[in-house]
Amino acid sequence: MSSTDASRAARPGAGGASLTHVTLIAAAAAMGGFLFGYDSSVINGAVDAIQGRFDVGPGTLGFTVASALLGCVLGAALTGQLADRLGRLPVMRIAGVLFVVSAIGSALPFGIWDLTAWRILGGVAIGLASVIAPTYIAEVSPAAYRGRLASLQQLAIVLGIAASQLVNYAIAQAADGSAANMLGPVQAWQWMLGIEVVPAALYIALSFCIPESPRHLVRVGHTDRARAVLTRIEGPDSVEGRITEIRRALGSEVRPKLRDLAGRYGLLPIVWIGMGVSAFQQLVGINVIFYYSSSLWQSVGIDEGSSLLLSLFTSIVNIVGTVIAILLVDRIGRKPLLLIGSAGMTVALATAALAFSNAVVQGEEVALPEVWGVVALIAASSFVLFFALSWGVVVWVLLGEMFPLRIRAAAMGVATATQWLANWAVTVSFPSLSDWNLSATYMVYAAFALLSLLFVWKFVAETKGKTLEEMQG
Repeated sequence: MSSTDASRAARPGAGGASLTHVTLIAAAAAMGGFLFGYDSSVINGAVDAIQGRFDVGPGTLGFTVASALLGCVLGAALTGQLADRLGRLPVMRIAGVLFVVSAIGSALPFGIWDLTAWRILGGVAIGLASVIAPTYIAEVSPAAYRGRLASLQQLAIVLGIAASQLVNYAIAQAADGSAANMLGPVQAWQWMLGIEVVPAALYIALSFCIPESPRHLVRVGHTDRARAVLTRIEGPDSVEGRITEIRRALGSEVRPKLRDLAGRYGLLPIVWIGMGVSAFQQLVGINVIFYYSSSLWQSVGIDEGSSLLLSLFTSIVNIVGTVIAILLVDRIGRKPLLLIGSAGMTVALATAALAFSNAVVQGEEVALPEVWGVVALIAASSFVLFFALSWGVVVWVLLGEMFPLRIRAAAMGVATATQWLANWAVTVSFPSLSDWNLSATYMVYAAFALLSLLFVWKFVAETKGKTLEEMQG
């Protein structure tokens, strides 16, 4: 590569700002996504141990696992107003503190309801982080690179999921292969939940190393600071024009509220579409894989150690799919990736349902014949791959850029709260549904995947290459 080419690669815009600098800022903010993924998935390796420790049934267990999602709804719903009142960075710090407190409380519970309460608090932190990270990244990213930079949020999420599975496996092995065994003064599953303190503390530290969103700074009248930030991330040539553009897009200086989202059909059409893509991202059942995969594989005859390794393998597939999405999202666009993902997920989920329908029950033991076990593994891995290269990344990119700037934070909060409600409904219902009929449960998820394809085809508009100020509904 010539020196001229290298210089161009470092420039997100004609003004000559460093792409490396912007990427580092986005990566720091995406640490919230890492915690989102870690906290959401770490419970996977602890499910059976928690059930044994507190002697609870599948209904109570499902509620405890899903309880964090109730907190996510609250956190996501609050983020818009908090972010516009306090700024993007203070919300990141609040989320980081809540992650720390929740991790300590979850690791040292007195009982199942105590654990549930700490999980809900951690969910509030996830909700805050899940909204503020894509919002912030979209607001500091040049349009030409926004898709790839926003994708760092999902990459961080899948890395967090993979890290939690790796930590779970390592801790279980240190405790002689089971999360229920003692490891020092506490059981292994308690270490799994408590170790989250480390990345949470790093997230808080990183929030002091990045600038406030220039769009928020313009909103609250700190134009000089906004100008300095824009000069660093987009170059000096077009700063005044960008300030004017942001002011025009903001419209009035009134802080957006939920009532600003009201429209002819209760809400503005763009808000309904955002809620729709958020709901479908969860209704396909993706988090069943990340919350229950260890228990799922054990339920069809695979031992605990092997089930944890399969969960780790699934996380690696998730990372591969996410990298593919990052490479493609700014090349082929958001909508084509969603359509490809929906089609692939529909086939994969239907195949998994077929495989699980061939499970053999002998007394209280359940096992999959070897051939169908291979089919189930391939189908589950294909499902995760198609989700990761499409809906996993693209939904977060879309939510960060599809709403008009004047309502972006509030609309993001509503859409993300919808996502967490759908996630909660799927997660809390899975233990009971799988006890009823695992194959039929996966067919339900396949039906939602097919519906998601039709929804995207009909309602979702392409946002590739547009500036945030061009998104006017």
